[in-house]
Amino acid sequence: MRTITEGVLDSSRCPECGTDIQADSRFTTWCPDCDWNVDPGGPEEKKSRLEMLRRTLAQRHGEKLLATMSADAAEEQRTPRDVYGVLAYAIALLIHGVTAVLFVAGVWCLVSGWGGFLMLPGAFLLLLGWALRPRLGRLPKEEATGVVLRRSDAPTLFALIDEVAKASGTRGVDAVAVNAETNASVRTYGLRGRLLTLGLPLWESLSPEHRIALLGHELGHYSNGDTRRGLVLGSAFRSLALWLYYLSPDANPTNALQIVTNLVISVPRLLVLGVLMLLDTLTLRATQRSEYLADSAAARAGSTEAAVGLMDRLLVIDSIDIILRSEVNSRRLRRGGQARGTEGDGLWEELAAHVASVPESEYERQRRAGALRGHSVDATHPPTHLRRRRLLDGAAVPAVVAADEERVGRIAAELADARRVVAREVVRDGVDGA
Repeated sequence: MRTITEGVLDSSRCPECGTDIQADSRFTTWCPDCDWNVDPGGPEEKKSRLEMLRRTLAQRHGEKLLATMSADAAEEQRTPRDVYGVLAYAIALLIHGVTAVLFVAGVWCLVSGWGGFLMLPGAFLLLLGWALRPRLGRLPKEEATGVVLRRSDAPTLFALIDEVAKASGTRGVDAVAVNAETNASVRTYGLRGRLLTLGLPLWESLSPEHRIALLGHELGHYSNGDTRRGLVLGSAFRSLALWLYYLSPDANPTNALQIVTNLVISVPRLLVLGVLMLLDTLTLRATQRSEYLADSAAARAGSTEAAVGLMDRLLVIDSIDIILRSEVNSRRLRRGGQARGTEGDGLWEELAAHVASVPESEYERQRRAGALRGHSVDATHPPTHLRRRRLLDGAAVPAVVAADEERVGRIAAELADARRVVAREVVRDGVDGA
């Protein structure tokens, strides 16, 4: 029986140019000579006007920044202090000022109108101001996010992170959250705490060299002045998102009151949306610059080759999600015949084997399709093909951090319990969208 990591090699001719095509049955058949069927899905569907604006600006700023940073190597050493950044901070402070006014107004109404009519609006304003307040991040709860590791839980992993952080010009993290997302990220909690989140579907799909590049990229955000992740701007974006949530119209109004309410909240909602789009536009260039610099940090830590290879892996994330969903569904169907607690055994090995079996032709197709679509990790990242081109056009750099077998083995042992826990959770709860 053929496994999910094996495909049938089909031979056919391109209907456009007649070239012989060797295709893996698991992936899209396409022609490398004329690009026939290179992107059968077509452009990605845009979900909203804000998303469309972000994508357009990401492409525009990404191309301009690529030209600027490629022409001036010293650009990497500069911390930009432009009028856009000043305006963004001013708007963020104004947003927090509105929150403070709501809170103070609520307190005033409660104190001055105690026992009277002002108690109701006072309580409402106080609760609204409290909900919108800037707040320090917290460590995630383990029951909601997999497993949270401290230094004593995984000393070799944290030593690797510290070494990568040093190569990236920053310090390490204080905690690592291991979960089932096909992603990795960093954020701050408390006053100075740093949390690195490693999604096992992504981590287990990478080679040791790619993992070092991934760590370098994420930690590089701390060393390159990524202000959008800071308390002032980050909390301003969260406040605006909450405003949009509170001002969400009823999708299917059924009576006059709901219709009138939708009309009344449409004006403040458009105002909030406009402020969000303005703040997004003002910070997008700095955010994209931060992504380019984080790529440089990835290359310094793991080598240019590893950083470029990491981007190729990101192009096949959809394939990783599909194979994980298929494997999880298969295990859930046969769960009755498995011993309790073993339903997740071998899940990550199967996923890694699938990624290792992806042919180079599929990576090349994804690279070409990504360039046509302007593919990016999300709407705030520069297009992936521009990030890749910048690294390849520059001088290749070797790895600063080594990924020897002994270290890889020790880290795998330290993550063994987390891998089992997350695998069981994935099989038990399924994958989003499954």
